Amino acid sequence: MIKNILWDFDGVILDSMQIKDYGFAKVFENFNKNLVDKFLDYHRLNGGISRYIKIRYFYNTILNQDISDEKIQEIANEFSVIMKNELTNKKYLISQTVDFIEKNYKNYNFHIVSGSDEKELKYLCKKLDLSKYFITINGSPIHKSYLVKKILETYNYSPKETILIGDSINDYESAKINAIKFYGFNNTKLKELGEYIHGFNGFVI
Repeated sequence: MIKNILWDFDGVILDSMQIKDYGFAKVFENFNKNLVDKFLDYHRLNGGISRYIKIRYFYNTILNQDISDEKIQEIANEFSVIMKNELTNKKYLISQTVDFIEKNYKNYNFHIVSGSDEKELKYLCKKLDLSKYFITINGSPIHKSYLVKKILETYNYSPKETILIGDSINDYESAKINAIKFYGFNNTKLKELGEYIHGFNGFVI
């Protein structure tokens, strides 16, 4: 019997991909457009990975340059300002997911585990009136697989009673590493990996 649900945020609760594309394009607007486009392809293929890792990838792999942790934080802060300005609009909420959460948050233990920056995530959840539905809201720079591990240990959850709902291969891998069941959503490429949610209307675990 499932008692605990760990939720990814972007692409599952909030439809944020286009805004994140815009945010990265904006913070890297002074670089060669072809290189930025190459980075955006990497970004889209790697949902669930933190912006800190992605920024380092842009410099180390695409630009073939070193970058300090301080510079990564500076760029991440610029990106976060854009996200906070744009993503507090409730029009980006995925309504069927939010409806399910509102109706079921007293029936399960809900937690958010996201690749988004944790401070920004908590800010967005507060502004979007979502905080009350979740026991904890967890994000980067801590890796998602460790966030899952920490929740299981802290709350003494049984892996057999816990699932992770996500839209990326990174979500699947984080679930697999922690021996919990994965439910894919909003990304048909995940269908072959196990359980898949076509929609939350009438969804029963």
